[in-house]
Amino acid sequence: MANLLIPWLFLVQTLTIVAKTRAKVPAVIVFGDSSVDSGNNNFIPTIARSNFPPYGQDFPGGQATGRFCNGRIPPDLISEALGLKPTIPAYLDPMYSISDFAVGVCFASAGTGYDNATSEVADVIPLWKEVEYYKEYQQKLKAYLGDRKAKKILSEALYLISLGTNDFMENYYTLPNRRLQFTVNQYQDFIIGLAADFVKTIYSLGARKMSLTGVPPMGCLPLERTTNIMEDHACMEEYNNVGLEFNGKLKGLVAKLNSELPGLDVVFADAYNLLLQVIKRPSVYGFEESRTGCCGTGRFEMSFLCDPHSPFTCQDADKYVFWDAFHPSEKTNRMITDHLLKTSLAKFL
Repeated sequence: MANLLIPWLFLVQTLTIVAKTRAKVPAVIVFGDSSVDSGNNNFIPTIARSNFPPYGQDFPGGQATGRFCNGRIPPDLISEALGLKPTIPAYLDPMYSISDFAVGVCFASAGTGYDNATSEVADVIPLWKEVEYYKEYQQKLKAYLGDRKAKKILSEALYLISLGTNDFMENYYTLPNRRLQFTVNQYQDFIIGLAADFVKTIYSLGARKMSLTGVPPMGCLPLERTTNIMEDHACMEEYNNVGLEFNGKLKGLVAKLNSELPGLDVVFADAYNLLLQVIKRPSVYGFEESRTGCCGTGRFEMSFLCDPHSPFTCQDADKYVFWDAFHPSEKTNRMITDHLLKTSLAKFL
């Protein structure tokens, strides 16, 4: 009989440890751009949408939710890894209520950035408006759970923040205004200042556990390689170098904020080198193609240009590093998420 009890005692101990571990993060709250938007743009007048096929072809139920992917995106996968729900709903989606948002909510908007001017390019939700939605959410959560329990969730939740790529690729390098005002180094510093202000703002509202995501190797996005005709569609090293420099400054900001703000625990989530290696040596990581995306010809298509009737859209997105010309496939998202869970996010598990 004693021998039979040992496995059960071990199981109970294991479940207790898991329960305690999971309790460390009661909710995942998301701010950012298309890398983490689960569908808020479906409910605003913008062309920056993806709530139609072939987007979502590998999402549960084959549903195009507004995620810029063939399947799930990193916040969904992180939420699941924390023992929470396998998907994080968009705050503006009327299908969901505060009972759904209590364990995970997304305020992100595809096409936005730290810079308010970036959100104007595709007429999407600026970061300050994401914060206003967050304040509204706080009031709803307090009404739903009571002030004390709501404050506990808000202070112990993990805040995922992913922005910056659009500030450079959709704004600085595409439109003249910021280039007339700033050198690229000055613009990096300008964005870092805005990132600092944002973190301090949500910190003042009760956020304590945060993950600040760096930008990817921007010059290796299929869209940029397509336009790099003079170098036979190689990665644009100038953009990659800017991304590396910006990430270095973001990492420095994280250290500074942790030392200045009592009780803050912000980490720098960096998948730059991993993604660069996957792009340069796709076969090593189980991919067949990294120069183009799965959707359409994969060279320049995203959003409405990803035509569900295109004969070029691939059948198996798992063979591709990128889903469209700008966004990773779900398989790549899983790889990135696994990397972050083992590195910067490990302390929150």
